[in-house]
Amino acid sequence: MNSYVIYLVPALGIIGLLIMAVKAAWVTKQDAGDENMRELASHIAAGAMAFLKAEWKILSIFVLITAALLAYSGTVHEVKGREIHSHWIISIAFIVGAVFSATAGYIGMKVATKANVRTTHAARTSLKQALKVSFTGGSVMGIGVAGLAVLGLGGLFIVFLAMFDHLGANQIRTSIEVLTGFSLGAESIALFARVGGGIYTKAADVGADLVGKVEAGIPEDDVRNPATIADNVGDNVGDVAGMGADLFGSYVATILASMVLGQEIIVSDNLNGMSPILLPMVISGLGLIFSIVGMLFIRIKDEDSSVQTALNIGNWTAMLLTVVASYFAIMWILPDGDLVLRAATFDKNGVFMAMVIGTIVGAIMSYSTEYYTAMGKKPVNSIVRQSSTGHATNIIAGLAVGMKSTVIPIITLAVGIVASYYFAGLYGVAIAATGLMATTAMQLAIDAFGPIADNAGGIAEMSQLPPEVRERTDNLDAVGNTTAATGKGFAIASAALTALALFAAFVGIAGIDRIDIYKAPVLAGLFIGGMIPFIFSALCIQAVGRAAMDMVQEVRRQFREIPGIMTYEAKPEYEKCVEISTKASLREMIAPGAIALITPVVVGFTYGPEVLGGLLAGVTVCGVLMGIFQNNAGGAWDNAKKSFEKGVEINGEMYYKGSEPHKASVTGDTVGDPFKDTSGPSMNILIKLMSIVALVIAPYIYGIGS
Repeated sequence: MNSYVIYLVPALGIIGLLIMAVKAAWVTKQDAGDENMRELASHIAAGAMAFLKAEWKILSIFVLITAALLAYSGTVHEVKGREIHSHWIISIAFIVGAVFSATAGYIGMKVATKANVRTTHAARTSLKQALKVSFTGGSVMGIGVAGLAVLGLGGLFIVFLAMFDHLGANQIRTSIEVLTGFSLGAESIALFARVGGGIYTKAADVGADLVGKVEAGIPEDDVRNPATIADNVGDNVGDVAGMGADLFGSYVATILASMVLGQEIIVSDNLNGMSPILLPMVISGLGLIFSIVGMLFIRIKDEDSSVQTALNIGNWTAMLLTVVASYFAIMWILPDGDLVLRAATFDKNGVFMAMVIGTIVGAIMSYSTEYYTAMGKKPVNSIVRQSSTGHATNIIAGLAVGMKSTVIPIITLAVGIVASYYFAGLYGVAIAATGLMATTAMQLAIDAFGPIADNAGGIAEMSQLPPEVRERTDNLDAVGNTTAATGKGFAIASAALTALALFAAFVGIAGIDRIDIYKAPVLAGLFIGGMIPFIFSALCIQAVGRAAMDMVQEVRRQFREIPGIMTYEAKPEYEKCVEISTKASLREMIAPGAIALITPVVVGFTYGPEVLGGLLAGVTVCGVLMGIFQNNAGGAWDNAKKSFEKGVEINGEMYYKGSEPHKASVTGDTVGDPFKDTSGPSMNILIKLMSIVALVIAPYIYGIGS
């Protein structure tokens, strides 16, 4: 290696982590309020940490077993007469990826459980200060995830290049193949964290809503509700820790897909042919730095300022600066002249255009998601209106909004794929995904501030603070619902583009040149792949339903057997509800995770790479559609409910909390909860995890079925 470019990547990651530490210290220094507020926050933090420790115990067993299998597979160096370059070190990369993914979730959750009560106290002063505290807490999450990803990928790649220096021509290929283990570890933990956390939070949320708000008629997050602590714990383990691990895995998989295809490009440069490999890591590092710059622009002046507008300004600033900086990086790193990947010939200008297309795709996906899920927009208002005629029409309206919301994103993705391929072949598709995910630090910061604001509102309600405090936190939380949906839209878009790039890499490594759907086994694989997102979603939703039933019965029992709860004379047994959510989530996360990990292995080793390719195609198409539909339907239902909490006019009459239309909207929100926070956001992990598993086993299934 004769250039310092490769060292730039981990250096940018370290810079990001240092800034993250500064922001985390700032959050910790803020006032946490009175003793009652601090006590409530400590219960939430303790419950969240207890869940993570219990989850880590189970996942550590999975990680060790999987690492052992990967180490064993690395001892095989010839399959069906074809030399492969796997190595047992892939198991170490897998463990590092798993640990980094868990750490990303832990960092976010730790700071979020500090930022929540500090946001509550800040909201006693002003909306401006509440936004500053909550968004800084979210930015710790975003910067930490991106910083760990950039440092992990860049640092491990340098280490592996040094380790495999003796392999000569196979040095780079083996280094990248081993690096797939890092992505596999990250995505594996992400799946279990997202599903487990999603089941936890929604079981508590559904139980708290149905009994507390609908049956008992008490406000959301009322201290008398036995499930309210579990509900607030769930915001952290699902929407913060689970989301952090989720986007960490997505970020890593996107960069890796570009690197895998980059190694196949025929190029003459002064970086030993590695310029197309290094470029996606450099773009991601620049995205991290300019996300931090964009965060400086997120501020409001007074109570009447639009929080959504402030977030949009910061987001657009980060994206535009990253695009401009990436132009100079592409011109600097890639050589002049033609680049060749399989049948496609392109140049560095085409690569830049592909990156721009990825950014545009992300922007359109963001706008589309905001339109279908934001308060005051036509789709959410349609659900509000139809809530006036009952629970059933609310459900019908929400399902219709979710289904319609797939049209613009899918057309955008289709055009983006064709355009990026036109400019730079399959590498262009991968770079488009990298461009879309480059500002992950910003996207995740915007996403993570929502659960912090939600927790802050819960603490305000439980602490019986003045109404204006809850109004300010609700203002932030309503925007947070939209930004959460937007973040999930970004992840789904990246999943589609990344899966195509991983699919192309799989085809090359597995030794096939096409997927022929005229073959009956391949067509069967396509149909089975299309079915998997449905059974995966069903298992997730059923898990939430079963856990929620247990939660409802427990809350009803406490209201029945501890009569002093409603008069504040007795304290609810919060820990019983926390225990129900913890046990249910850990028990129920196993089956969906096993489907994603085992199915590609069984199909690949039984029927070969071509049938497995058909399976991946089916999973990708149906998974993207299911993810968009569920995320947007759930987000729209949630904000329809929040519309009633602010007060809405239907046919000349005003409706507020406690009205019959509001109760119908609570039912819709309850249905949408597992959609938007459990099964929906897990779709992007399912898609990419199955593609990465296929990529890892590709050398070993060469020739099967042919």
